[in-house]
Amino acid sequence: MNTRTETLTDTLLEIRHLRTEFATIEGRGLAVDDVSFYVKRGETVAVVGESGCGKTVTALSILRLIPKPPGMITGGEILLEKRDLLKLSRQEIGAVRGKDIAMIFQEPMTSLNPVFTIGDQIVESIRTHESASRKTTRARAIDLLERVGIPDAQRLIDAYPHRLSGGMRQRAMIAMALSCRPKLLIADEPTTALDVTVQAQILELLNELQRNLDMALLIITHNLGVVAQVAKRVVVMYAGCKVEEGITEDIFRRPRHPYTRGLLGSMPRPPHNSGERPGKLREIPGMVPTLFQIPQGCPFRARCPVTVPKCAEERPGCEPVSATQSVSCWNPDPSAFEANR
Repeated sequence: MNTRTETLTDTLLEIRHLRTEFATIEGRGLAVDDVSFYVKRGETVAVVGESGCGKTVTALSILRLIPKPPGMITGGEILLEKRDLLKLSRQEIGAVRGKDIAMIFQEPMTSLNPVFTIGDQIVESIRTHESASRKTTRARAIDLLERVGIPDAQRLIDAYPHRLSGGMRQRAMIAMALSCRPKLLIADEPTTALDVTVQAQILELLNELQRNLDMALLIITHNLGVVAQVAKRVVVMYAGCKVEEGITEDIFRRPRHPYTRGLLGSMPRPPHNSGERPGKLREIPGMVPTLFQIPQGCPFRARCPVTVPKCAEERPGCEPVSATQSVSCWNPDPSAFEANR
């Protein structure tokens, strides 16, 4: 099941050569540049990278939620069960949102409408896609709130968002996203601004719901700890490009791109023994280039410790280095990276 041909038979979502750009007074900038990856049915895939790398824009592009202007999807295909979402009418893509693909946005307090109760918003989400009485949909909303772990759902269904804690608001967002039983759930930084205990609860909840509903999950995050807990495969992005993709275990044990290795090196690691101090965090020197200053050749070369002359001349394609891993790098040998640390 490692070959690309076999994988396509159970692919739910496939993104091919996606390009999304923004027009501003500084010019036109590519936020997503020739990105391709896929998500299989029932699978969890994580898209990771620093802020500004294009991960959220990729997620918004899938649902065609890029504000126009200034944004525009200028190339590629987004195939949901082989149906290109970029060719759908406004009405047709509206029917896909929420029903086939749902999204949990990064900040629930700004995503939930403050003037409507939690229950009203879940009921409206259901009735947008299904014909059912308000009594039926309200009962279903209570069931959803209970399923995502909100206590006393019978009472809190009539609460306004500001009455709930951050963790409860996130659970309410998940309930709303699941209200029409989507085939794919996109979670954009689902644990941001939550304390560590609540983060763990939300991740466990997503895992449990995915198993019970046989739903695919696409997680957008900068937190590699989240990736290690929930994802089967990882897509690493940098400056709008995909630089590495592979099974999570391979990415963590044998990262092939210098940027991926830099991300892993910047993770806090506990000491081996109780008396030791935590190891010093490694930093990736330099800054991510802006959309309007992407260098010729490899976009990471200005921060890379293992550049070769070709890096300045030509951008590498994302090529397979094993049956389960691909990398966009002219010098992907991990030993070369270690020698230059």
